[in-house]
Amino acid sequence: MSDLPAPSTQDRAVSARTRRMTTRASVKIGERLAGGIITVGGLMVIVAVLGIMVFLFRVVAPLMAGGEMYGSVRHQLETRAPVIWANADEFQTLSTVLSADGVALTYHIPTGTEISRAEFDFGGVGVSAVSGTLERDRVALGFEDGTVRFVTLGFSATATAQARMPGGLTALDARDQRLDDRVFTQVGTGDFRTLAAISELRTVEQISDTPIVALDYRIGGTPERPVIAFATVDTLGQVRVSRSRVQINMMTGEETATTTTTDLPPIGLQGNEQVTGLLLSGNADRVLISSDEGYIYRYDLRNLDAPAMAERRRVADPGVAVTAMTFLTAEDALVVGTEDGGVAVWFRLQTGTEQTTDGRELVRARVHTPMPAAVTDISEAQRSKEFVVTDAAGNVWVYHSTSDQVLMRMARSGELGAQTQAMIFPRGNGVLLAAETGEIEAWQYAQAHPEVTLKVLFGKIWYEGYNQPEFIWQSTAGTDLSEPKYSLVPLIFGTFKAAFYAMIFAVPIALMAAIYTSEFVDTRVRGTVKPMMEMMESLPTVVLGFIAALVLAPLVEEWIGAVLLGFFALPMGLMLGAFAWQALPAQAALKYDGFPKFILMGVSILVTAWVASRLGVTLEQALFYGDFKQWTTGRIGTGTPFMFLILLPLSYFVTAWAFRKQFGHHYRDLIGTMERSRAGMVDAGRWIALLIIAMILSYAVAALLTLIGYDPRGSFIDSYQQRNALVVGFIMAFAVIPNIYTLAEDALNSVPGHLRAASLACGATPWQTARWVVLPTAASGVFSAVMMGMGRAVGETMIVVMAAGNTPIMEWNIFSGLRTLSANIAIELPEAVKDGTNYRVLFLAALTLFIMTFVINTGAELIRQRFRKRAFNL
Repeated sequence: MSDLPAPSTQDRAVSARTRRMTTRASVKIGERLAGGIITVGGLMVIVAVLGIMVFLFRVVAPLMAGGEMYGSVRHQLETRAPVIWANADEFQTLSTVLSADGVALTYHIPTGTEISRAEFDFGGVGVSAVSGTLERDRVALGFEDGTVRFVTLGFSATATAQARMPGGLTALDARDQRLDDRVFTQVGTGDFRTLAAISELRTVEQISDTPIVALDYRIGGTPERPVIAFATVDTLGQVRVSRSRVQINMMTGEETATTTTTDLPPIGLQGNEQVTGLLLSGNADRVLISSDEGYIYRYDLRNLDAPAMAERRRVADPGVAVTAMTFLTAEDALVVGTEDGGVAVWFRLQTGTEQTTDGRELVRARVHTPMPAAVTDISEAQRSKEFVVTDAAGNVWVYHSTSDQVLMRMARSGELGAQTQAMIFPRGNGVLLAAETGEIEAWQYAQAHPEVTLKVLFGKIWYEGYNQPEFIWQSTAGTDLSEPKYSLVPLIFGTFKAAFYAMIFAVPIALMAAIYTSEFVDTRVRGTVKPMMEMMESLPTVVLGFIAALVLAPLVEEWIGAVLLGFFALPMGLMLGAFAWQALPAQAALKYDGFPKFILMGVSILVTAWVASRLGVTLEQALFYGDFKQWTTGRIGTGTPFMFLILLPLSYFVTAWAFRKQFGHHYRDLIGTMERSRAGMVDAGRWIALLIIAMILSYAVAALLTLIGYDPRGSFIDSYQQRNALVVGFIMAFAVIPNIYTLAEDALNSVPGHLRAASLACGATPWQTARWVVLPTAASGVFSAVMMGMGRAVGETMIVVMAAGNTPIMEWNIFSGLRTLSANIAIELPEAVKDGTNYRVLFLAALTLFIMTFVINTGAELIRQRFRKRAFNL
């Protein structure tokens, strides 16, 4: 037998407790399994976020990619006379060149094979000037006998089914086949595109008795009744503008032309100054003439019966000739090339100057990268703001005007010295260069998004028709002539503007409500209020946006005076209810504390809201001259009334602070000796007196600001729009308040009770305890609640889409609309062409919103950690 003593009763009890505290294996397995699932879930979230960011970067990256050169060809055509004009089809298949002897030669661009040849009879008269329309298929020729002839050099494109293809085709290359003067190209459907040249000599007009030295040509009207306008300059310096109305008999094809010619006033060239170029606007309301002394002369032709010289503008340094100029599409921008290689863009702006006949003047908007040698030719693109420039050294550069960049840099490989002209293919994917010697060079390239740079996206750009550089978003327009504008800055601004006004309304209401229900109301009231607030969060934002657009916006517009008064009436109602409660005897206040107190506050707010609705019209009559919307436009009244309302809260805080600094200690000692009801009435009297003083102070400061010339209208107050930031702020605050309230209230309730008890035991009031103990301790949680609300406001979509007016403008006017990043994506992405510029810019907007949210949340987390450390030290 062992001599060890038997275990005592106490030892057996300790052993039993030890066995009971031992964790079962199933619990350990469950904990490990849960930890693994949570870890995997967290990693999957991180991977998903990174995947979204990688996808966005992948879609956006091509916006910043440069152009890609596919190749080039060079041919020598057999021409007997100098080449004076060239045109090509949009598929880079056929090109037609016109020589000075009237031969129109059509050839296959990839191989240089001649396809057809047409000869025009010019009657042995030499060509002295040439010009064409934007599409380059209509050409005007000026002759030495003072006549102007019109030629068509175009292409017809038809479809031929594979089953109807003719026989006897000859292969031109791996892609194209030829039959007589037609070229067949197989397309993706299996059918064939058929191209043929159209070469016709049309009407002849006698314009002058001396040779034409400069010419420009425009065509408008309808296909049945085209209107031809052209301007000429002869060797005597006489400028003429002619308009021909052509009627085409649809049955016989016979044309009847009626031409009216107007002689313009003398140019007024100085000394030996010579004309170097001529431009006519499409609607023939202005003529521009360039000279070898660096000047541009502009005629005002709005009244052809009384044409006038509107402006003489120097566009180059003295002695530097203007060697080339052209309009860009829409004809609001003028590209000027000079003898020293300079390339600049000029806008005709309405400046109101009295130095010109039409109040407009040419203003230099952009200075592009200069060419290495003297500019010899400039040709604009047909469908974009691109243009190609050639110089005397054989350089061929493609520019994009709006994005201010050189897209492509090419150089001639042939003999220099010959006169050349270049054109951008209609689809903007290549350049054709024709020398007067018959030498042809063509380049094919791809530039997917030439109109986009970082400066375009985030900088100020001077767009055509605007008086200064601005941030503008306008991805589409009513006509193809208007260029897209892709500045994201107005959208970013609109996002922050919507969030700012929403948070102004949401944060005070949500935080005050959280403090009130956490620290002051009965637990039964809190148990009712908090679930109701959480239920508000479940309301669909599309419903809120619908209500805001169709109910709230018209209501606010109609009752704007009552709404403005409500900003002051509702806090006053809450104060009046508080003073009424404070005036109750102590026993009554203690007896009815809780739900009755909550009801009293609600009734006070409702009563003051009703009073505000009754006095809204009176306020509008008294302060805003009877029409608030008219007042916001600045047509009536002064800015004093609104500044009085804006400065009133600040004036009250200043007045209250001054009173507390001067009389606070004595006042506390005074009311401390009074009975509760009397102290409440005295405190109410003090509040009313301070409010009256604040109103006087606010009005005095507002009147002083008006006296020195300050008016808020035109800044954060401007013309009233029905769907505006005020409405968005109201309804978005309604959506954000539940988020902020719930999280902030939970953070306040998580403060240990012993801290409250210690504060109250030291003699602090419940309000002082909430302000100086509870709120600082819960600051990290409260701040997180506010940032969660801000994140919700920044990313909100449907409310903004339906209630904000969707106007991408940059102004803090609370009565104007806005457009946010998220709303813009929702509106435009369904209509955006996949992989197009607008499509990728919209994804860039999404990436910008993603980065903004990441930066805000990261900053918020750093601040929250600081609050948390401070609370931990308490």
